[in-house]
Amino acid sequence: MNIDIDYLMEDAQAGDAYAQFILGNCYYYGDNLNQDYEQAAFWFKKSAVQGDIKAQNMLGVCYYLGLGIKQDHRQAIFWFMKAAEQNDIEAQRNLGDCYYYGNGVEQNYNEAVKYFKKAAEEDFAPAQYSLAVCYYEGNGVKQNYEKAVELFKKATKQDFVPAQFNLGICYYYGEGVEQDYEKSVYWYRKAAEQDFPQAQFNLGVCYHFGEGVEQDYEKAVKWYKKAAKQDNAQAQYNLGACYHFGEGVEQDYEKAAKWYKKAAKQHYAPAMCSLGNYYYYGDGVEQNYEKAVYWYRIAAEQNFGYAQELLGNCYLLGSGVPQDNKKAKMWHDRAKENGEELDEELLEEMKEAFNS
Repeated sequence: MNIDIDYLMEDAQAGDAYAQFILGNCYYYGDNLNQDYEQAAFWFKKSAVQGDIKAQNMLGVCYYLGLGIKQDHRQAIFWFMKAAEQNDIEAQRNLGDCYYYGNGVEQNYNEAVKYFKKAAEEDFAPAQYSLAVCYYEGNGVKQNYEKAVELFKKATKQDFVPAQFNLGICYYYGEGVEQDYEKSVYWYRKAAEQDFPQAQFNLGVCYHFGEGVEQDYEKAVKWYKKAAKQDNAQAQYNLGACYHFGEGVEQDYEKAAKWYKKAAKQHYAPAMCSLGNYYYYGDGVEQNYEKAVYWYRIAAEQNFGYAQELLGNCYLLGSGVPQDNKKAKMWHDRAKENGEELDEELLEEMKEAFNS
């Protein structure tokens, strides 16, 4: 949109609240001006104190995110409330989020639902989506998958990407609708093509296992890569596994290690275990028992059973740590509590071999 900035600035400086809001928007989004959050917040505040409800909501956003102004969730609530009470649907949805997550106010799902409903009744897709999540999770309302699907569908009619993804999940698991992998893939693809990383990952999984589409490792890798480049840890891990096994790509342990490490640094436990194994056996990296133990331990402390088993093995064998049967037993017991089935005969053989 072409705007005469000189005239807009003149009107804003003269005290016109609407001009101040528009000028704030130009700075906020970088339209016709260089993006500048401090200037955006400055002009939003000028307009908000004069009662412009759109400016009040945007000033709340700046306070909520700490853009151009010191982050202050209580101030965000103040301004969201001002606008929401005047039926601004964006502010109502934002206020609902604050209550849902307990940011700036005590967490209250009932209040969140109240504000989501107000905006959803005005056919505001983001609010329809948020209300659908409440029905899906049973937060503030009785859990109702059918109602969640109904609201997700309303939001998808306005091309709201998170709703497309969640509708795909409902079809995948048969929640609120009859299970249908093909429809799940349809909605995952809709969201994935709009760069929604979790949808890209889920679509990759469908291609990987042939769910709703013909199995195709190369297409799985394609979608994993798109999500992985957006720092989706699950996709990074699965991409590492594809390089490890040579599925859809040429087998390459160094590339596998690279992607495992990216996911491990995001504290994704399966990736930490795989990276630990790489260091333990020297696959794609220089063998290093201490680094293996480092990654096993972080995952084990997250209560990941397989990592607890592997860490126990390290203590049993004295690999990367001083040999310690008591600590080995402690970690093996924790692994069993988390559902890992340990080979007790093998563990006894390992113990005897070390002590002989």
